[in-house]
Amino acid sequence: MKILGVDTSSRVLSLGVYDNGKVYEYDVEFARKHSSLLVVAIENVIQALGWELKDLDYLACGLGPGSFTGVRIAVATIKGLAFALKKPIIGASTLDILALNADKDGVIAPVIDAKRNLIYCSIYRRKNGKIKRISPFMLVSIEDFIKKINRNAFLLGDACSLYQADIQKSAKGLVVLDKDYWYPKARNVIKAALEQAKLKKFTDTFKIKPIYLYPKECQINPDFTKTKSAKFVIKGHSANK
Repeated sequence: MKILGVDTSSRVLSLGVYDNGKVYEYDVEFARKHSSLLVVAIENVIQALGWELKDLDYLACGLGPGSFTGVRIAVATIKGLAFALKKPIIGASTLDILALNADKDGVIAPVIDAKRNLIYCSIYRRKNGKIKRISPFMLVSIEDFIKKINRNAFLLGDACSLYQADIQKSAKGLVVLDKDYWYPKARNVIKAALEQAKLKKFTDTFKIKPIYLYPKECQINPDFTKTKSAKFVIKGHSANK
């Protein structure tokens, strides 16, 4: 089985290829020049392996949330390839992909800068190397997010660079992981794709779409963040949506 997986929701272009148990990954910071480099990177990796695009069995991509433009680039590219090659698509949330970076058991919280003093985030529990999401995807302020965390947790993601001081001052027990953990890794794009491929969870080429969380018009309703997170509390590894 051969899988191509990409995520361009952040400053890092993550591109991974799976070949029957082997994973080849390409993670490079391009300062969001993904639109001009993604297709070239895919072509170079495929050629370096001595493959043709038609050799791929599945195509996978990160759906966001993240950079609006970046997310659309990955989704549009994978949709175009899937349509042309008649191959199945696997879509995964970038928050799910990012959470897989964590290598410590406990509560894991990926936090992505959503601009406008908000973050994209979700909560996961990692136990014995297995990870499970225990909250909805959220668009909230860092202050609201911290209020919902009442226990030790590991945080990772590019929002850490903006809010690390607030996090450490306001919430005892929260640990910000090193910068190496803050961006999606190609190996984890592939890992997420493999898990869904085993379950035959594919997305229709014409129906796959990015995960934005912002309203359609990309304007923030004053009550929007409240309704998204008001009932979410972490207690004893459980969460209410």
